[in-house]
Amino acid sequence: MEYRELGRTGLKVSSICLGTMTWGEQNTEAEGHEQMDYAIDQGINFFDTAEMYAVPPRKETQGSTEKIIGSWFKARGNRDKVILATKVAGRAPMDWLRDDGSPVEQSRAQIMEAVDKSLKRLQTDYIDLYQLHWPDRPVALFGSSGLAYRHVKAETHPIEEILETLDEIVKSGKVRHIGLSNETPWGTMKFLQASETKGLARVASIQNAYNLLNRTFELGGAEIAHREDVGLLAYSPLAQGYLTGKYQNGALPKGSRKQLFNRLQRYESPQADAAIEKYLALAKKHGLDPSQLANQFATTRPFVTSNIIGATTMEQLKLNIASKDLEWTEELEKEIHEIHQSQPNPCP
Repeated sequence: MEYRELGRTGLKVSSICLGTMTWGEQNTEAEGHEQMDYAIDQGINFFDTAEMYAVPPRKETQGSTEKIIGSWFKARGNRDKVILATKVAGRAPMDWLRDDGSPVEQSRAQIMEAVDKSLKRLQTDYIDLYQLHWPDRPVALFGSSGLAYRHVKAETHPIEEILETLDEIVKSGKVRHIGLSNETPWGTMKFLQASETKGLARVASIQNAYNLLNRTFELGGAEIAHREDVGLLAYSPLAQGYLTGKYQNGALPKGSRKQLFNRLQRYESPQADAAIEKYLALAKKHGLDPSQLANQFATTRPFVTSNIIGATTMEQLKLNIASKDLEWTEELEKEIHEIHQSQPNPCP
């Protein structure tokens, strides 16, 4: 396993991070524990979760993933073996997430409430990386508007104010480092600017969707990652399963996320279908498992700090982790570039 520095924190995280969002919905507590045991044995020292998980987000399962991680820490007594990342939700009309029934926002009071609840569920007295799950201001999220920015005037907490709260919980010892998620290049630079001008905690990472069908991070985020040491934690490297081929030709496997929740429209379009077919054909040509090709593509990008994998079965987990052993060749790089040039970012 390769280990890479998390921003300027001095922490070394595994190049593959264990994603956890299915635990408490598609996976039981015992299955979550089994995944963590195996991940640790394989050299993974980096876990990612969120206060909102399991997915899809709903009142009945909110916080269940953090509870499963917490019970594992208690049972194994190995909190010091894991660099743990979690997230606080951004502005949203989820009136079931906070104690007073208010819609979610990144106010000081709500961030303080959220971090304390996460610490309790996780059965730990510190979080290594605390991330803003998405911005407090209106931005295009989760493929909702393609590549377009549409300006919307709305009430929002200023970035400087949010960062002051994050700095406060870092100084309290509850959180060691902070990060962003689903953030734009402009937002990332504003956080960095506020950190420098006000002497506040500095963001160490940004967690955005990144895969063969969505390389939009390269347009502005990659340069920031290199020049400012705010590396990408790439999520959805398999494009929610589409790059494995399991949904090919309209297939709908029982127990899959699409079959259970019908939430994957971001990856469904004629342009996406054409690109997926090309990547699947490339994997077949080289005798590679398509999921390992997609995972290793994300892991080998020079601006990626860690590739966040996720699995609902141990077979999937083992395949995903083993992707690190796939030899990445100049020929693969060239052919992927050619496909990307012919069908760029069909699922931004």
